[in-house]
Amino acid sequence: MNRTTLSLIAAATALAAVTGFAAVTAPDSAGTTTTAKTPARVPVERSSLLCPAPSTSELAETVYTSFTPAGTPGEGTGGAAELAPSVVPLDDTDTADDEKKTDDEAQDDEAKDDKAKDEEAKKPAADGADAKAKPFLALKEPGKPVSGTKKGADAPALVGTATGSLAPGWTTQQTTTVTAGDSRGLLGMTCTAPDTDFWFPGASTDKSRQDYVHVTNPDDTAAVVDISLYGKEGLLKSTTGEGIPVPARSSVPVLLSTLTGEAEPNVTVHVSSRTGRVGAVVNAADQKIGGDWLAASADPAPRAVLPGIPADATSVRLVVFAPGEDDAELKVQLAGKSGTIVPSSAAEPLNVKSGMTASLDLGDVTKGEAGSVLIGPGEAGGETPVVAALRVVRGKGADQEVAFIPATGPVTERATVPDNKAKGSTLSLTAPDKTAKVKVTASAGSGGGEQTVKTYTVKGGTTQAVTPPVPAGLKGSYALTVESESGGPVYAARTLAVTQDGVPMFTVQTMPDDRGMVSVPATKEDLSVLK
Repeated sequence: MNRTTLSLIAAATALAAVTGFAAVTAPDSAGTTTTAKTPARVPVERSSLLCPAPSTSELAETVYTSFTPAGTPGEGTGGAAELAPSVVPLDDTDTADDEKKTDDEAQDDEAKDDKAKDEEAKKPAADGADAKAKPFLALKEPGKPVSGTKKGADAPALVGTATGSLAPGWTTQQTTTVTAGDSRGLLGMTCTAPDTDFWFPGASTDKSRQDYVHVTNPDDTAAVVDISLYGKEGLLKSTTGEGIPVPARSSVPVLLSTLTGEAEPNVTVHVSSRTGRVGAVVNAADQKIGGDWLAASADPAPRAVLPGIPADATSVRLVVFAPGEDDAELKVQLAGKSGTIVPSSAAEPLNVKSGMTASLDLGDVTKGEAGSVLIGPGEAGGETPVVAALRVVRGKGADQEVAFIPATGPVTERATVPDNKAKGSTLSLTAPDKTAKVKVTASAGSGGGEQTVKTYTVKGGTTQAVTPPVPAGLKGSYALTVESESGGPVYAARTLAVTQDGVPMFTVQTMPDDRGMVSVPATKEDLSVLK
């Protein structure tokens, strides 16, 4: 094998360790093509996370908890994992001003705006923006979480990178408590990895809601994004959602109601990047039932699992969008403690027109037993990809609280969620098909304690909601790691709950696979003898 071949394999291996799977074929010494063996599984060498500015309330208190699971095969030693403030925090004043313009004025300015946005996108980081900000949160070792707290409305968006042994499975939880106001509640989210495409069914432009999509750019050059809104009749008219610049190392909140004059209770938001990578998440606030973060749905697929509905949920609404060219006819089911049923509120198939948002009110569907919603093609439906999310309410009257559960992916190997306390956490495990066995590890605490491991068997077609294990001698908070051991696919979610002045505050984080391991090509040649 010559040096060119060796360089190709080295490049592919490095690419896979950062971004995922890469495969190569290489000519052997005789000039014929040698196909690589079954790809090997190796830990990622670099991970990135983005956390939006948590709140505009002076009453807000935000806890950030960062963690990397220990024991990743082949993880090596060394590395760093740090989160630092974005250098150029922005507000939504420019977007809000656009709402005051007439349609004619907006059209007159459109050409000028497009030119300005193109110029903005070409700019590098502003003076000083490329200087490394002082880390706010730095993880020291795998297996032990670290936490930091910010109070008030000036907590910035955070961007960060993990390398070496701290990269595989690195995750950060952002949990904010707001005791009063429209955004009152327990707002939780898992900080996101940068990407280029996001779907958010379950948002709203209704007058009772104040929903912002936060777009964060971790890189040293500007990004440009388009934000599209879809209601029950299709695409909502907007003159300001295209070509929105996100300056280097900054976070931009965009109030959805400023993008359209149409008030819709159920909206699907699509954020797509023209240039650059971004993180995106929706902050939803309701005047009557508080607020929470709405994370992106799993990629469009014909089937979806939405795990973690609390047993005492008083109202559940399913919101679905079909982004492709075909309509979808969906069967809606509930996987509970004893098995899977079709709720009476979902007796008829849910019809979702292409490019339109559909909703289904399921009421108090869990009836005192925690469960998960399963959706898939109906008897007359095809394999039409959809995205979906649940709006879940606990409590009654003035003491209500809302949270959101997006469709999520399975725990194919491992998934982790930090910021668990001795009380208040519930772990939901759903096996929609075959019976599955999982291992759950409660890490050491941020202030001390020893990890604890417990194994659960989840029967096919059921949801098992458990009080998770707690580390022995726990001090501070700890992380929960779920690992698939055998059987069918498992979907997981963690609920945090706390009662504040009679209000049952809660937040639900789904637990898709952490993608801490990636596939790289194996070769038949022994590269150690090459010179």
